[in-house]
Amino acid sequence: MYAAKKFDWRIFFILLAAATFGVIAIIPYSLALQAGQLTAFEAQLPMPLSLLIVLQILQNMVLFAVAIGLGMMAANRIGLGLPILEAKLAGEKVSGKIKAILPISIGIGVIGALIIIGLDLWVFNPVMMTQFGELMKALNPEALQPAAWKGFLASFYGGINEEILLRLFLMSVLAWLGKFISHTADGRPTVAVLWIANVLAAVLFGLGHLPATSMLLPLTALVITRAIVLNGLLGVAFGYLYMKHGLESAMISHFSADIVLHVLLAL
Repeated sequence: MYAAKKFDWRIFFILLAAATFGVIAIIPYSLALQAGQLTAFEAQLPMPLSLLIVLQILQNMVLFAVAIGLGMMAANRIGLGLPILEAKLAGEKVSGKIKAILPISIGIGVIGALIIIGLDLWVFNPVMMTQFGELMKALNPEALQPAAWKGFLASFYGGINEEILLRLFLMSVLAWLGKFISHTADGRPTVAVLWIANVLAAVLFGLGHLPATSMLLPLTALVITRAIVLNGLLGVAFGYLYMKHGLESAMISHFSADIVLHVLLAL
C-alpha cells in the first residue's frame, strides 16, 4: 500500500507566497480588460478602487490557502506533488532535475501556444468575425490584447495560480476521489482515473476563462466552445506534465505558453 507523504508546511507557505505574488501581478492585466467599464464601475463603488483591490488580494489569499492545503493533502495521498521543491527542502541537489524538465516543459508550452494561435486564427477567428464583426471592431484594442508588460506579469498568475487551482487542487482531488472507484494494487489511482481527472480539470480551466471573456463579448455557444477548446488543449498538456514530472513542470510550461500568448503576440 502506498505510504502518503507527510504534509510539509514549508511547501504550503512557499506556494501561498507565490500565489499572493501572482494575484498582485495580474492586476494591471485585469484592469486593462475592464478598461471600457472601469469608469462607470468606479462610480458605483462604496469604497475607493484601491481599497477594493487590497480586499480582493486578501480574499484571494484565503482562497489559495484553502486550495493549496486541500490540494497538497490529496496529492500527498496519490503520489503527486512538487518533486523538485520537495527534494530541495530535503537538502538534495536539484540542478539536474531542473535541467531534465526544462526542455519538455518549455517545448510543450511554446508548441501548444502556437497550435492555439493557429486554431484561433484560421478556425475560430473567421467565424467570430462573422458573428461579432461590428462588436469586435468597437472593442478597445488593449481589451483584446493588453500591453506586453501587463501580459508578462499576468503570465506569473497563469503559471503559478492557475496551476495551483487546476492541477494541484482540482486534478489532485478528482484523482483522489477517483481512486475509490479504480485503483492500483498499492492504492493509488489508475492511469484511467488520472486522465479523467486531467480532462475534467482542463475543461473547467477553459470554462474559467469565460468571466473575463463575458466582459468583452456575449457568451454564445461559439464563444464557450472556443474557450473550452483553446484553453482545454493546453490544460490537458499541463495535466500530463503534472502527472509525469510534477507541478513545477506544469508551472514552467504554463508560464512559457502565456509568454507566447500574452507577451510575444502583444509586441
